[in-house]
Amino acid sequence: MKILTVLGARPQFIKAGSISREIAMHNNLHEVIIHTGQHYDTNMSDIFFEEMQIPKPDYFLGIGGKSHGAMTGQMIEKIEEVAEKENPNWILVYGDTNSTLAGAIVASKLHIKVAHIEAGLRSYNMKMPEEVNRILTDRVSDILFCPTSIAVENLKKEGFPFATSNGRQIVTNVGDVMQDGAMFYKQFAKKPLLANKEKLEAKGYILCTIHRAENTNNLERLKNIFEVLSEIAKEKQIILPLHPRTKKLLPSTLKLHPNLTIIDPVGYLEMVWLISNADLVMTDSGGLQKEAFFFHKPCLTLRDETEWMELVNIGANILVGADKEKIFNAYKLAFKNKIDFNVNLYGDGKASQNIISTLIRENN
Repeated sequence: MKILTVLGARPQFIKAGSISREIAMHNNLHEVIIHTGQHYDTNMSDIFFEEMQIPKPDYFLGIGGKSHGAMTGQMIEKIEEVAEKENPNWILVYGDTNSTLAGAIVASKLHIKVAHIEAGLRSYNMKMPEEVNRILTDRVSDILFCPTSIAVENLKKEGFPFATSNGRQIVTNVGDVMQDGAMFYKQFAKKPLLANKEKLEAKGYILCTIHRAENTNNLERLKNIFEVLSEIAKEKQIILPLHPRTKKLLPSTLKLHPNLTIIDPVGYLEMVWLISNADLVMTDSGGLQKEAFFFHKPCLTLRDETEWMELVNIGANILVGADKEKIFNAYKLAFKNKIDFNVNLYGDGKASQNIISTLIRENN
């Protein structure tokens, strides 16, 4: 059985690593990996694959840095060429990027079975490109691998399962592959080299990330967030890996507290170390909200909504948006809340095994 995996962003490779390791355990399975190039950093790419023990892509399309329409259209064209050449039994797509949608469209047009990992997630914010991508991908997928029971309920409310060109959709909760990956890579976590320079010690700091367009493209939100971060930094060190592009957007008049330590982006294994040793996580990232939970850290989400409402429901995650008062109050509250990090929200760490077993069973 041949599986064609479409990837385009580093978080997707983290998830795909767990699936690739599971595929490698089956002699009758063969995986072909496409990297669309949607998110590509020439300085980090090779070491990223080496550190995380991920097979290097069989195809690199080099499609990135374009508008959503141009990017998605070119991906469809190139992925279709690969799919016709490889003739896979399944096309496997992850999450909610343009690469995800492009792979799903190709599969549906060529009547190749498509499986969507992280199906059923909803923020209910249609201004997010990711929300559009995940909804459209879900609609044409043959198997919808949901990470949580809430994701399954989201799909049921929308009328899933539907019919596809290959039959009727299967909706199943297999658990979260990110949990598989987080637990596996924890053993390889490494302290960032910058840590000694920045006098960073294990424990005692807040890890913060900001990258989402709703914050970086809105100067008022960005200013509010950094002003309150500077206030919090008076009490506790904040480590903020920040892309140089975002750093340039900060107003020149903004005075940042020296305890707000801005560093360049780090690799995944270094990020695992930073999460593991932080006291608190503040982020607008979807994946980092879950990783904070996996490593038993409270999280403040710098967004107005989240796809991971189960974390909000148990108090592990507090939605604060870009409201300075909400952020500061939640920062104080986060250290007082008693959170049950042992509750089973994302499966038993066997999501990858569940996914491959299902693909094998349904390959007829």
